[in-house]
Amino acid sequence: MDNHLYNTSNSINEAEAVWNKCLSIIKDNINWRTYQTWFEPIRAAALTGAVLTLQVPSQFFYEWLEEHYVELLGKTIKRILGREGKLEYRILMESSTSQRNPASINMPASNHTKPSKDSNYVDMPLKWDDPTNIKTPYAIPGLKRMQIDPQLNANYLFDNYVEGDCNRVARSAGLHVAQKPGATSFNPLVVFGGVGWGKTHLVQAIGNEVRRLHPNKAVLYVSAEKFINQFIDHSRNNEVNDFIHFYQLIDVLILDDIHLFVPATKTQDVFFAIFNHLHQSGKQIILTSDTPPKDMEGMQERLLSRFRWGLNADIQAPDFETRQHILHVKMKQEGLEIPEEVVKYVAYNVQTNVRELEGALIALFAQATLNRKEIDIDLAKRVMKNFVKTAAREVTIESIQKMVCEYFHLPYDRLLAKTRKREVVQARQITMYLAKKFTKSSLKNIGEHFGGFDHTTVIHSCQTVVNLMDTDTEYKEHLLELQQKVQLASI
Repeated sequence: MDNHLYNTSNSINEAEAVWNKCLSIIKDNINWRTYQTWFEPIRAAALTGAVLTLQVPSQFFYEWLEEHYVELLGKTIKRILGREGKLEYRILMESSTSQRNPASINMPASNHTKPSKDSNYVDMPLKWDDPTNIKTPYAIPGLKRMQIDPQLNANYLFDNYVEGDCNRVARSAGLHVAQKPGATSFNPLVVFGGVGWGKTHLVQAIGNEVRRLHPNKAVLYVSAEKFINQFIDHSRNNEVNDFIHFYQLIDVLILDDIHLFVPATKTQDVFFAIFNHLHQSGKQIILTSDTPPKDMEGMQERLLSRFRWGLNADIQAPDFETRQHILHVKMKQEGLEIPEEVVKYVAYNVQTNVRELEGALIALFAQATLNRKEIDIDLAKRVMKNFVKTAAREVTIESIQKMVCEYFHLPYDRLLAKTRKREVVQARQITMYLAKKFTKSSLKNIGEHFGGFDHTTVIHSCQTVVNLMDTDTEYKEHLLELQQKVQLASI
């Protein structure tokens, strides 16, 4: 018994020594990402004469090595073990439930004949490049690449995706990817941001643009929830390999809400295999998430590292001007005519997400149509009760200060600093003027909110604003726009 254990241990040690020599050669012939993805997970299992047995994580792994690196492996093993050197693979079965003694199959290198069967052996799956026999999640009979339904919404286009400071980087990257899918450094493209901020619209716009510019590309949009459910169904029917092979057919894979993979460990494993295949093949991967990848606790580190290979682009909540623009685009699409003051009122009050913003607009128009009433501020107030909190709001000096700082892109602490820089002084004077006009605060109280200025400074500031309004047209436009913002906040 002890002698058997010694021989087994000795065989493994010799196998590891031989494999390490092979790896030193392989490293010099491939790039580091390929090495990290396809060769680091391999373990030397045994050395019997001139036959080296390698243990690989899955049948898919075996197929990939045989299809892409058989020549490199063959030359390397013969260089280390001589002309008689050969490779065999030991493949861990995905269906095995035992962790101590996992079931496996042994496969010879460069030989796709079926192994003899016993309790530990399974049939080889269909090759991934034989799509006519793959059972697809989308059940298209006699599947061919160009018959894959992209699952895209034809209304999600770049033409109606409103650009603003909140999404400019993500939108620009998306256009770049659509023009050259898989051929840019933005692979994968990970778009993250809050619910309803436009992630799904953007990634589907990329998909639609790819189909327009590259009609021969197979594009597929799928939600993470659907992907997980498909994987579960295929697992129950022992069709995991078909599931993997189907997704390997895709040229541009768009996976929405990737953060839902966090509790689904087995789904992460299968997506890892799909990701590696697509990326190595120069195919484009586009992902969305409610959180940045670094905050996805529970996601496998090997996946997170791959998410960082490309570009992580965030989308922020749309600002007031962008929300106005979104409403105008929606009105044009739906053929609606709504007074501008109502549009601004809706844009100011619905700040959560784009879906609610558009929903408020449709609800407003519906109420006006059903009740045969003109769309005005009073009607907008009643409709908005379903979209925003109805608690009364009071305009304060602090809220005006924040509005002015946001408008002029000025840090809040700079507004309160005792400096004579023109842009700070001008913003401070306008804030004092608006505080006097829209609050019931005394001049002394207003001055105290700016670090202790006395009432004479406040009077001087207000007079300066009035004088500049009469002489500077651009200045007057800025002030009127800010006044409108304060008025909307007080409604």
